[in-house]
Amino acid sequence: MPKLSNRRVAILATDGYEQSELEKPRDALLSEGAEVHIVSLKAGKIRGWDDDDWGRSVSVDKTLDAVSADDYDALVLPGGQINPDILRTDKSAVKFIKAIFDAKKPIAAICHAPWLLAEAGIADGLHLTSYHSIRTDMENAGAKWEDSPVVVDKGVVTSRNPDDLPNFCGKVIEEICEGRHESRAA
Repeated sequence: MPKLSNRRVAILATDGYEQSELEKPRDALLSEGAEVHIVSLKAGKIRGWDDDDWGRSVSVDKTLDAVSADDYDALVLPGGQINPDILRTDKSAVKFIKAIFDAKKPIAAICHAPWLLAEAGIADGLHLTSYHSIRTDMENAGAKWEDSPVVVDKGVVTSRNPDDLPNFCGKVIEEICEGRHESRAA
């Protein structure tokens, strides 16, 4: 039986998400039996960013205004520069992220997505990593930043970049299986 049967995971994204950082976690979660919803600010399709140009689009399953933290067992936040920068200015997106955290459900953020953790006020005191260019932002938000492929603290999984996706996806699945709010070494 797949590890994540009967688990629902939201991937919160908008135009400009790093393509591999949405697709690889989505595919890993689906392969383990999770029900995965792409949640966005608008209905229709959102378009990814791939290397140095626009990439493939994905269909939005649910709009943010139609979901709540109670609907999901975990949340994945893909990076890229554009996607998290847009989402962190949207009050409903920030509120949704904070609600997932407050409900003690796993959250996974890669690359620039930890910006969203800072905006939601949950980076303070957490051990985490991110894309190197936002290290100072993370430290200014009170995070204990480290340069590691994956860091897990209180059910929050963070990674640096697409090269870390194998470790990131594995830890996301592990956290969903084990639950949240236990500090463990990655």
